[in-house]
Amino acid sequence: MMARRRHQEEHENHERWLVSYADFITLLFAFFVVMYSISSINEGKYKVLSDSLTGVFNQPDRAIKPIPIGEERPRTTTPEVSQVDEPRPSETPSDPLQDIAQGMRDAFGEMIMSDEMTVRGNELWVEIELNSSLLFPSGDAIPTDRAFTIIEKIAKILAPYENPVHIEGFTDNLPINTPQFPSNWELSTARAASIVRMLAMDGVNPGRLAAVGYGEFQPLADNATAEGRTRNRRVVLVISRNLDVRRSISGVGSANAQPDSALRRAGMQPAAQPEAVAPPSDAVNSQSPAP
Repeated sequence: MMARRRHQEEHENHERWLVSYADFITLLFAFFVVMYSISSINEGKYKVLSDSLTGVFNQPDRAIKPIPIGEERPRTTTPEVSQVDEPRPSETPSDPLQDIAQGMRDAFGEMIMSDEMTVRGNELWVEIELNSSLLFPSGDAIPTDRAFTIIEKIAKILAPYENPVHIEGFTDNLPINTPQFPSNWELSTARAASIVRMLAMDGVNPGRLAAVGYGEFQPLADNATAEGRTRNRRVVLVISRNLDVRRSISGVGSANAQPDSALRRAGMQPAAQPEAVAPPSDAVNSQSPAP
């Protein structure tokens, strides 16, 4: 009996190592599974990461200053000079009156040099003076063929702007008495109205336009001479800065209006110094202002 029991105990002790071996193999297998799972690469995630990095490095340079998200906290350190955005000078908007005057000079340079057209102005209005002989036959208000060409070019310059435009008609002192024009009042007004109608046909907003006739009563030169009468027969296009300025000029005519008096009539504060109302250099023609 003792021999059999001893044999059984030895047999049992002999096979116990298999349990430990199996546990070891199991742990070793688990170790390699874990190592494999750690070292394996997800191709999908890798491709996304690769594309993202490629896009970041291929993009153009961005601003150094980051875009804040949420509430921005004050920094405790002073940023470097290179990281501070330098202020850019603001673009000064152009003056419509100066642009119109420059456009007239560019389009009618030859006529200005030959004294057929005069362009002058100041900070409140721009005048375009044309002799009536360029636009109308003697004693008539029907435009000539050349008038259509001239007014069409003027309309292209004026159409993009919203400044008020009124056209002034002037005559000499020679009396006229026809069924159509009983006096120079009707003739000067009809000529101004013809120019208004032509400008409207060529694209200028009719709501900006007005026709004014002054007849013979605002001469620029002496009507005693033929040269003076020729100069007095004229049509003047006055482009004003706003409606108030246009009304103030219409009361006395552009030939007699002064910038300071126009400011007062328009309810605007006149400048304290005469230099403040001097014509800007780029809005004045080389021709001297008419007296």
